[in-house]
Amino acid sequence: MQIVLLLQQINLFFDFGPTVSRSGTQLPPFHCRLGDFLPFTGPAIKNVFPVYEGSGLDRLRQIFLQCRDTWCVRYMNRITCEREIFVSLQEDVRMRTALLIIAIATFVLTLENRTLAVGAELPNIVLILADDMGIGDPGCYNSESKIPTPHIDRLASEGLRMTDMHSPSAVCTPTRYGLLTGRYCWRTRLKESVLFGYGTALIEPGRTTLASLAASQGYRTAVFGKWHLGLGAGEKTDYSKPLTPGPLSVGFDRFYGIPASLDMAPYVYVDNTRVVEAATEEIESSTYIRFGGKGYIVGGKIAPSFRHIDVMPVTTDKTVAFIHQQTHENPFLIYVPFSAPHTPWAPTARFTGKSDAGTYGDFTVMVDDAVGKILKALDQKDFSKNTLVIFTSDNGGHWLPQDIEQYKHRSNLHLRGQKADIHEGGHRVPFVVRWPGAIEPGTVRDQLGCLTDVFATVSSVLGRPLAWEEGEDSFSLLPLWQQNKAVRNAIVNHSGRGMFAIRRGPWKLILGLGTGGFTEPWWNIEPEEGEPAGQLYHLDRDMGEEDNVYQQHPEVVQSLTSLLDAFIETGRSR
Repeated sequence: MQIVLLLQQINLFFDFGPTVSRSGTQLPPFHCRLGDFLPFTGPAIKNVFPVYEGSGLDRLRQIFLQCRDTWCVRYMNRITCEREIFVSLQEDVRMRTALLIIAIATFVLTLENRTLAVGAELPNIVLILADDMGIGDPGCYNSESKIPTPHIDRLASEGLRMTDMHSPSAVCTPTRYGLLTGRYCWRTRLKESVLFGYGTALIEPGRTTLASLAASQGYRTAVFGKWHLGLGAGEKTDYSKPLTPGPLSVGFDRFYGIPASLDMAPYVYVDNTRVVEAATEEIESSTYIRFGGKGYIVGGKIAPSFRHIDVMPVTTDKTVAFIHQQTHENPFLIYVPFSAPHTPWAPTARFTGKSDAGTYGDFTVMVDDAVGKILKALDQKDFSKNTLVIFTSDNGGHWLPQDIEQYKHRSNLHLRGQKADIHEGGHRVPFVVRWPGAIEPGTVRDQLGCLTDVFATVSSVLGRPLAWEEGEDSFSLLPLWQQNKAVRNAIVNHSGRGMFAIRRGPWKLILGLGTGGFTEPWWNIEPEEGEPAGQLYHLDRDMGEEDNVYQQHPEVVQSLTSLLDAFIETGRSR
């Protein structure tokens, strides 16, 4: 460990004078030190060496990719011909020599640390994703919450919570894609809304995911709950055939859950690649409980024994059983995308009346109880001390003004909007992390983050550098968690109807009028003569997004618009 830290600090510098590319472009001098290129951060330092068991060529490739990424990021604002620079540096004898020195140093260090690294365990990872839980639901974020959440609150007290964390989208499917790939979903074929029950696989073949990343380092991987990233290929899912591509195609060893949201047909369970029981019966549509219905669902095919009320208990039981099957000899990653508290609100009898926020609140209590059962299983197997647990939500709560009035509960705090909206209530989400020995208990971080950042963070935890084509919109949160260092200054938000917003520092620019989501006015609003064409808010002064200063700050509008254009055109924000 001390050798690694020493090498990170060593003042071994490489100095390259100005270079002329093959097209005649004058390239600036290149000055770096060895420590800048070593991909060791935070607690991953002690774990990095055992995981690189591949060939020397593979190790050299990883180092070279890290060098290339550092170069491109360092000079991105000064030079537009990064690819040409990369080619030039590849052919530059001095650069190849520097890479050789780095490779030799790393190889020697690896040999020296094999003895030191014995017993250093890679952490287990448990990622829990609630469905439509607002940031104002857990007590650790809202002292006036009408919903008791002791287990989520316990996670926060034993670890860290972030107050400025955002889902990349204000609806389900796009957030799940971004969480698993570290890439904004609007870069895919899905430009708005979500996939439905018969939607086919969204994650592209060959794309690295959290699961494949962990699997490449020897992890057992599993997902239990709501998938909602499409199953099968072609235009429509055929549930009579093996459901591939699907979770097992993107790095998971095990899947048990439902295809999409709890209110989307077909209502079936899927075990790995097969339907457990065919959907041979029909169920009628039903409306929201808040409007006097039995719970919102879309009518369609359903398996004879499928009951919506059973899905959360089944998901929890499958997760707990998988934990009990694991050993300390092999690390594991479990992704638990709950189907709750998304509609239809379906708490079991034990949770009825447990909150002061109606059926929604009771269902949220059930989510918290499931978190508690997972934490208990980790304790029982003595995994807790070496497990990174993350709890978050895929978007804001679906909570209407009439719900606030009736229950005096604010699922999205005092933020504007709700699920699907482009405003803060649509995408600012709870985010709680516990990692004993690596994160100080009771920590609060107020800096900006995005759920796409989980991808790069896990990569750092595993000590596995990201390639250029991986996690294009993902930044490791480890420096923020451990050293309180900001890791990103900009984020792109996306609404359910495909409206864009970009935030940098306190400034948030929304490209259009309306909410782009569930709250009226929705979409395609034409400004009156003399009115602003978009929305600009200074969140430090106006967290409620009430004072649109779009016309007062044209320079900010232009700067943020250009930044968003660059993120779109280059295919990356990292």
